[in-house]
Amino acid sequence: MSERIIHILVSSFTQILIPGIKVTIPLTLASFAFSFLLGLFLAIVQVANISILKQAARIYIWIFRGTPLIVQLFIIFFGLPRVGITLEAFPAAVIAFGMNLGAYNAEVFRSAIQAVPQGQTEAAQMIGLNYPQTLIRIILPQAFPIAFPSLFNNLISLLKDTSLASSITVIELFTTAQQIASRTYEPFALYCEAAVIYLIFSTGLTWLQSFLEKKLEWKTNEKYLNAAKPE
Repeated sequence: MSERIIHILVSSFTQILIPGIKVTIPLTLASFAFSFLLGLFLAIVQVANISILKQAARIYIWIFRGTPLIVQLFIIFFGLPRVGITLEAFPAAVIAFGMNLGAYNAEVFRSAIQAVPQGQTEAAQMIGLNYPQTLIRIILPQAFPIAFPSLFNNLISLLKDTSLASSITVIELFTTAQQIASRTYEPFALYCEAAVIYLIFSTGLTWLQSFLEKKLEWKTNEKYLNAAKPE
């Protein structure tokens, strides 16, 4: 590797890293928070068996899982102004990523809720809990540990997908790498450097996932051990 390339990589590292911290990470977290709430709502609508809402949720999931994310980004950022709705690049990206991932999170939540034994619901109804109370106090606390690994995997995938925001002028990690590559004429080195930074972020999230899964498993086991203790 030539001294020139080494100099470019060293000088550009913080230039790429800072937008990653200031833009890519917030974009990932905001989009995931939106997708989490949307996915949970869509899952509850489906398991509640409210006919019209269930069908609407299934159609939504079908559309957003069946069309490319880049197309959804372009429709929201470039297409909506044609009908009088203009959004800045960052909120447009949050909405697009959130709506797309919400369809996947909905299926994660739905399968997790359905994995909770039906007897739990029946027992809750026998002691006088209505459906919302049963959902909040009985079903969701058991469903969340089941859904957690898949949800966190979706978060890590979302972090990498945010590179698509460069296509709608969001100045994030990958956009900055592109700009530097266009000035230095070293695309291979700069894109590899961007890949390394994405890898660092993803590895950090992977470690966090492992830590939280162990904590969650420990708390769940402790709960069942305490419940099994004689009075």
